[in-house]
Amino acid sequence: MLLDTPSLYFRAFFGVPESVTAPDGTPVNAVRGLIDMIARLVQDRSPERLVCCMDADWRPEFRVAALPSYKAHRVADDGGDQTPDALEAQLPVIDAVLDAFGLARVGVAGYEADDVIGTLAVRGAADGPVDIVTGDRDLFQLVDDDGPVAVLYTARGIRNLQIMGEKEVAAKYGIPGRGYGDYATLRGDPSDGLPGVPGVGDKTAAALVTRFGSVEGILAALDAGTDEGFPAGARRRMEAAREYLASAETVVRVVTDIGAPALAGLDDRLPSAPRDPEALVALAERWNLDGPVNRLLNALAR
Repeated sequence: MLLDTPSLYFRAFFGVPESVTAPDGTPVNAVRGLIDMIARLVQDRSPERLVCCMDADWRPEFRVAALPSYKAHRVADDGGDQTPDALEAQLPVIDAVLDAFGLARVGVAGYEADDVIGTLAVRGAADGPVDIVTGDRDLFQLVDDDGPVAVLYTARGIRNLQIMGEKEVAAKYGIPGRGYGDYATLRGDPSDGLPGVPGVGDKTAAALVTRFGSVEGILAALDAGTDEGFPAGARRRMEAAREYLASAETVVRVVTDIGAPALAGLDDRLPSAPRDPEALVALAERWNLDGPVNRLLNALAR
């Protein structure tokens, strides 16, 4: 099980009231919410291995160089991201709690959590099923019914996960099961600053991905000079968007081959007991986490 941890703690922060605080009044809603999410996932899905994947770089330079608009709307005045102060203050607590439990937690310099997930998903599928837990549709591009690699999509909450494999992605978007990245490139994704191809909406994007398989396939058809397979007006739009399409491919495609030592030596076995019980007790007392900590302890013990 691979957790898109930033996606989960953002969901927890906005889903649990900020009135949930530590004894000193510091908000701990994201911490409590995240721990309860992990407890529910462990209880319901019983993974043998689990990794909390982190953003070491939320807006990597290689993606910005390819497409300057990538997440540009999320850049704060100081050049960082727009993480709310009340959430930012909880991130060190989240790290400390995960470490005290002994849950694998990893990010790689220069990469987003998505890329860590992509690399571990491809590697892990050789040993058995992989579940990716996220609220980010970009990771639909990793689904693989042969792995199997599935996305447990959190849009409706942890208790109502949507299990997305190739068949589910194909049914929802009318595209080949692994084609979501190409589909998003064509239609655009405002949440990531992807403008898309002007004049191309969901239906045209789906038709193009279904016909040509990928953005690379579309560009090859343009190079071949063929009109076959292009909906009315789509070929002209693709020609006009060549530069964007080449750049967006680098931005949208999740990296699946990070060679960092941190991933090579990762101990991702799910612990049955906390690695540092004393530290966990101290954290629970300091930050008013007794309830969620005990729920996760019970889930791990089972």
